Amino acid sequence: MLNSLTLLRNIGQFDSVSTGAQWPLLHNVLIYAENGRGKTTLTAILRSLRDGDPVSVLERRRLSAVHPPHAIIDCSGGRPAAMFQNGAWNRTYTQIEIFDDRFTDENVCSGLEVSSGHRQNLHELILGAQGLALHRRLTTVVEAIEIVNGRIQNVSRAIPTAEREGLSVDEFCNLPLPPNVDELILAEERLSAATRQEHLIRSAAGFDALHLPEIDLNRIQALLRRDLPTLEIQALTKVRNQLATLGERGERWVAIGMDFVTDSERDTCPFCALPLESSSLIAAYRGYFSEEYAHLKEEIVQLLSSLERQNGGDARGAFERSARILQERRQFWQAFIDLPEMASDSTALVNAWRTAYEALRIAIERKQVTPLDQQELTEEVLNLLRTHSVNVQALNELETRITDANSRIGLIRERLGTADSQTVAGNLARLRASRNRHSAQLTQLCNEYLAAKADKVVAEQEREDAKAALDQHRNTIFPSYQNAINHYLECLNAGFRVDRVMPTDTRGGPTCNYCLVVNNTHIPVTTNAGQNHEPSFRTTLSSGDRNTLALAFFFAALDQKTTTDLSQTVVVIDDPISSLDDHRTVDTTQVLRRLGQRVEQLVVLSHSKSFLCRLSDGMDVQARTALKIERDGTGSTLAMWDVDMDSITEHDRRHAILTTYLQNGPSGNQRDVASSLRSHMESYLRVTCPEHFPPGAKLGNFYNLCEARYGLTSQILDRQRIDELRDIKEFSNQYHHDTNPAWETEVINDAQLFRFISRTLKFTRP
Repeated sequence: MLNSLTLLRNIGQFDSVSTGAQWPLLHNVLIYAENGRGKTTLTAILRSLRDGDPVSVLERRRLSAVHPPHAIIDCSGGRPAAMFQNGAWNRTYTQIEIFDDRFTDENVCSGLEVSSGHRQNLHELILGAQGLALHRRLTTVVEAIEIVNGRIQNVSRAIPTAEREGLSVDEFCNLPLPPNVDELILAEERLSAATRQEHLIRSAAGFDALHLPEIDLNRIQALLRRDLPTLEIQALTKVRNQLATLGERGERWVAIGMDFVTDSERDTCPFCALPLESSSLIAAYRGYFSEEYAHLKEEIVQLLSSLERQNGGDARGAFERSARILQERRQFWQAFIDLPEMASDSTALVNAWRTAYEALRIAIERKQVTPLDQQELTEEVLNLLRTHSVNVQALNELETRITDANSRIGLIRERLGTADSQTVAGNLARLRASRNRHSAQLTQLCNEYLAAKADKVVAEQEREDAKAALDQHRNTIFPSYQNAINHYLECLNAGFRVDRVMPTDTRGGPTCNYCLVVNNTHIPVTTNAGQNHEPSFRTTLSSGDRNTLALAFFFAALDQKTTTDLSQTVVVIDDPISSLDDHRTVDTTQVLRRLGQRVEQLVVLSHSKSFLCRLSDGMDVQARTALKIERDGTGSTLAMWDVDMDSITEHDRRHAILTTYLQNGPSGNQRDVASSLRSHMESYLRVTCPEHFPPGAKLGNFYNLCEARYGLTSQILDRQRIDELRDIKEFSNQYHHDTNPAWETEVINDAQLFRFISRTLKFTRP
């Protein structure tokens, strides 16, 4: 509640006004002021107090004032009093609703125009406190969504496009990380490469087995250890000694000779013709060059031939070619499939193989020279053979891997039959994107993105909930607001009503649309209405109509408040009857009286004394404060206003003059008393006989009419009252300039005046 206007300094017409501190502002506050005295300034101060906006005060800084605006208003809300100083309020008082030109300009129209801004403000006005809270909630959520969208956009831009491999940010950030992703990528890369060279894949050869020949060490050792057990050592020695004397080819020569002896069964030597039986060597030769011996030598030759065939230069060359082809094919196939390790140092293998073979060959050739000698392989040769055997086993194990590689070649060929290059490329891109997405740097960005997206989902659900609550409130409040507007338009005696009051969501924000109904015709209220020379807001409503519409909007908005909220509200009305007809002035006072019973405090400012006097009529004097803003030098000041005195009509004043004269005797100007008699009678007759005594009628004319109708069915007064009217008329006419040119010098007799006053008051008494 506003308790007092303690100080108004350097604001508008108020230079330094502190007189308001003397008078408490009660439940009903009436403030009278002529135009230009400071009503609008006082209203602006109260709006600034409500909103905390200093502009309304600062822009009204008193011209030529040395010091800035300063105001103190004692109001509810605690101590200290609300103070505007140094361009700001120390506190606000929000429980104030204000109707003035600014309300009309913001919510209804500016002059003759209704803009989109008016309809947007009207939308907020209709929503009321609860609706505005719902709207603020929706706005807050929408702003939160905008912030989240900003986060999403910032993170999206931070994720490199190349890393996404053509995927959207959403798809990229939601990619899982497959197990063994690197292996899967390699497989898809190879399949992709294979699809580009399908003709080569289908025609290229697979892998051939790569073998080293095994050397049968047991067979070789057995042969090296063989001799001729039937040949005596002594004879063997004798043969060897003899053969040694024959030179390098001696044994071959003797062996050929023994063939002749054996084949011809000769008894004599083919060379010396001596009997063979007499030679001690013949028997030894026969044992030495026997069939078993020949077979032994043949085995040695065959062994050497076999070893040469399997391990000689040609075999080793073929092996080296096979090893080279193996690596070449591996080089080709490893671009398309995952190959097992096939690496082997063919040069080292061949060197070890050759070394072992040559050492073995030397040992066998030594046996060939002396077939009957038992021989053993040296440990060095055995080691060489063991190394070769290990190499043989290693290559045998490689054969398993080669078989697996050939199986994979078969699989890649099968996949080529069903694989589509675009599908393969898409799978590969997705796998690469999965690996990129789960890198350390992008994991953090994607987590931020997903968190922002989750926040957006929550915010969007909150937005839908807030919008649903707001829509439900609007669907309830707008129809009731339309009914309230039309109720007040009817109360204010307007000749029109509103229809189709409904909310509309536009790109510029929520707004309110409505139309006027005049003479059962709908008049749209839009920015472009009337452009086709059709009836519109500007051409349909008068200034008084527009003011009445604004009042109806204001009163209807107050009705949206709860009873509790309204009972705690200070309502300020600035000049509500501007441009109103007399009949609407009466209706407005009636509405305001009823409103005053529902609010905490009603403050009405007006330039019309009669309006305020009429509004004051019936108010509890003990709950009413009447002030006036009057001129004080070059500015304005506040003063008490005796509204009761200004509420007295001229008829009441004349009645008081006449009764005072009867009670107190002659006092003051008797001529004024005498001249009041006729005017008092005319006022009385205008009320009691309005059909016969219209405004502007004279007492003499009325008397003549009464005489003319006397005795008729249309008789006005009876004889006694007609005669009494004639006597009073004749006496009172003496003191009026229109009936007595010498009225100013007419002698007045106190007794006669007293008697006619008594007769006049008796005539006019109900």
